[in-house]
Amino acid sequence: MRWTSMELAALATAAVPGLSPTGVAAAADDARAFTSAVITDAEGNRWRVRAPQHQEAAMRLETELQVLRGFTAAIRAELPFRVPSVAGAVRRGELRTFVYNHLPGRSLDLDELTAGSEQVADDVGRTIAAIHDLDAAVVDNADLPRYSAERFRQRRLNELDQAATTGQIPSTLLRRWEHAMEERELWSFTPVVTHGDLHEDTMLIEGERVVAVTGWTDLHIGDPADDFAWLTAAPDLDFSEAVVEAYDRHRRGDADPHLMRRAALAAEFALAKWLVRGRDAGNQEMVDEALDLLRQLEDDVELHGGQPIALTPMDASPEPAPAVGPAAPAVAAPVSHEGASGQATSAPTADTPDEPTVAEHPATEDWEDDEPAVITDASVDEEAVGDASEDDRGWTAREEPTPARDEVAEDSVIEDPVPHDDATSPPEPESDDQPTDRIDTTETASPGPEQTEPVQDESEPSAPEQRDAPDGTSDDLSDETTEIETIRDEAPDESSEDAPSETSGSIYERHPGLRPPGA
Repeated sequence: MRWTSMELAALATAAVPGLSPTGVAAAADDARAFTSAVITDAEGNRWRVRAPQHQEAAMRLETELQVLRGFTAAIRAELPFRVPSVAGAVRRGELRTFVYNHLPGRSLDLDELTAGSEQVADDVGRTIAAIHDLDAAVVDNADLPRYSAERFRQRRLNELDQAATTGQIPSTLLRRWEHAMEERELWSFTPVVTHGDLHEDTMLIEGERVVAVTGWTDLHIGDPADDFAWLTAAPDLDFSEAVVEAYDRHRRGDADPHLMRRAALAAEFALAKWLVRGRDAGNQEMVDEALDLLRQLEDDVELHGGQPIALTPMDASPEPAPAVGPAAPAVAAPVSHEGASGQATSAPTADTPDEPTVAEHPATEDWEDDEPAVITDASVDEEAVGDASEDDRGWTAREEPTPARDEVAEDSVIEDPVPHDDATSPPEPESDDQPTDRIDTTETASPGPEQTEPVQDESEPSAPEQRDAPDGTSDDLSDETTEIETIRDEAPDESSEDAPSETSGSIYERHPGLRPPGA
């Protein structure tokens, strides 16, 4: 719910005993999530009141509270800027309103900020470097997410797949983003403490200095490029370059050569995540805004190429190697799936043994939850995990058309339990047609003139039953897989999180409906 400024002042007196407001004024904030006001007391001190409008916003404020408690006096003394302090809180129903000690400075819009002097650009770069040099304990003590470079890349791919299921993302942008996310060299970065919501509104400027940084609701250990995404929209390219140069100069460690490419990708992909958020929240205003911005981005990419995000052009994919030797008869190719461990598994074909093969599912004990619990602003993920099952890659599964009978049989082939050699093989039907690239299980299952139809053991489950529970487990295997994959996305084993896991298939194989005409 929304509060008026006078109501926020009344809440502040309940949160901070002895506070006597003499003036109140509305304060700028995220209007979709918070209602804010600045209060002046009898002694001339100023306080900021921030009230959430819904449960998701309340969770973000609770997360920020844990972060600010982790900024000890020693940590605050080393930072070149000030961070907020919580003076009190008051609960109304399930939501808590927070009162902060007011900070000096004011936020500038992007045009005004980039028009500043070189000293401003240098101080912005120094501020970002100081955040990235924070001790990881600030994140760990608040039980916030920690991502390796590979885990972060896989998370982006999962988010891309989820955004594609909306059917509203232009195919040009989907191909552009997927191509960049598949380049492992682009994602070779050192994870650091990341603000996660840094932009011109969260930096308070006084004179030519950044005197305070606010908005610590999305702190995590991840890609440093996320804190530069806002800078890709700066109208002055010289200002952006000056900030990055100052950042490299003040930052400990080696420079990241692909920092701004990933920052541009993060800025573009934020539009897709905004669309998903709007759809899940049922907010048509957010959806329309996101679609309009996505159309503008598509036009810019098609007309001007957009900002550089990938290291190689999209048409520079390697050509398939030519076939060597005589052509072999065509047979049904195994369907490759990427398992949870990154190993590709194949569906059985006619040459497989008499026992059906399924992809292995990782045991829950293989994943040790040695990382802190995750508190994130992820309304989309919470609903997706609870309402949808996930495949072996952790990507949300969509409903597919019911396959034909021969396709189901091909996916879970049960061969004759007695293997045939060349001398005893049953005669194949006479046909003038060439062998096709699909095994017709209907024909092979029909008895020939001198062949009797094999009787299936009543104790052996039918083909669809073996597909559902090949190893004798219960029908809850999909639910167990979903739970296991959820654990993988949140807190995987440290020993395997950096291991590369190849992504199989393009965006069109996962979403055939997105293929443009003539492609």
